[in-house]
Amino acid sequence: MNKAAVQTPETGARKKAPDTGARVRKFLADNGALVGLVVLGLALFIATPDFLTGPNLLNIGIQASVIAVLAFGMTFVIVAAGIDLSVGSVAALSAMGSAWMFTQGNLPGWMALLGGLLIGTLSGAVSGFAVAYGRLPSFIATLAMLSIARGLTLVLSDGRPIATASEVSFLGGDLGPIPMPIVVLVIAGIAAALILNYTVIGRYMYAVGGNTEAARLSGIPVRRVLVTVFALSGLFAALAGLLLSGRLDSAQPQAASGYELDAIAAVVIGGASLAGGVGRISGTLIGALVLVVIRNGLNLLNVSSFWQQVVIGLVIALAVGADALRRKNSTH
Repeated sequence: MNKAAVQTPETGARKKAPDTGARVRKFLADNGALVGLVVLGLALFIATPDFLTGPNLLNIGIQASVIAVLAFGMTFVIVAAGIDLSVGSVAALSAMGSAWMFTQGNLPGWMALLGGLLIGTLSGAVSGFAVAYGRLPSFIATLAMLSIARGLTLVLSDGRPIATASEVSFLGGDLGPIPMPIVVLVIAGIAAALILNYTVIGRYMYAVGGNTEAARLSGIPVRRVLVTVFALSGLFAALAGLLLSGRLDSAQPQAASGYELDAIAAVVIGGASLAGGVGRISGTLIGALVLVVIRNGLNLLNVSSFWQQVVIGLVIALAVGADALRRKNSTH
């Protein structure tokens, strides 16, 4: 009897046995970032005994918090087949606006914190309006917002750091033995996953990213979805900016510069498709951890920061190449 087939007792039909190789390939395709993170962790554990220590793992969590929170918002945009180049600048503007409200506007700390979140949300919504109603490509609309937000940050600060409210500084402190950035990361990740997986707007994001015209014909309010998507990206960017300023105890005019590239890389490494319609918050978190673990490991190994940029660039290129290969295979 052919071992590649089995006889079903009900119908007598021959059924092909499961292909172990195919299952392994599917698992790697669906969980490649997680496998890569585990392999990377084991390699660094072998290379340096300082990697798997409690303080270093907490340090990795703290470093990953800002990038991951930024990337959660970016996930919404990429799932909806867009891109947001402004998240780093919006993060800086939100933190600076919050600090300015506290020091110059004399607002209570909690109001200044909420004000920072509102600034980020409105900034994202403006980009969303430009994309949805102005019909600008998301690349152009958010590139413009990148420049506007960074310019406003410099105007508010006059190029100098501004002290933050104690409520914002609390975000950079500790909650018992656990650093607050890690607590915020977990809460933000759960909230983002709930939005993407268990709400109507989350289902609409996948539909719009999968096929915008089909989504429109099926009655989905595509324009409102796009505005909401970018507003959510701005909100998570603001939270990331407040986390960063809380860690520094001040809002810095050049804070989060270039972080938008890390956010995009984390989403793509996590398995999202730049073509839209595919992406998971859990994958984005793993992608952010991959980036941070690589940097952390290279620092422990005393690798030059210049070479670190080269390595990160190669990782991003591999992730984008893997995405292109997945899309090519899915069309055949």
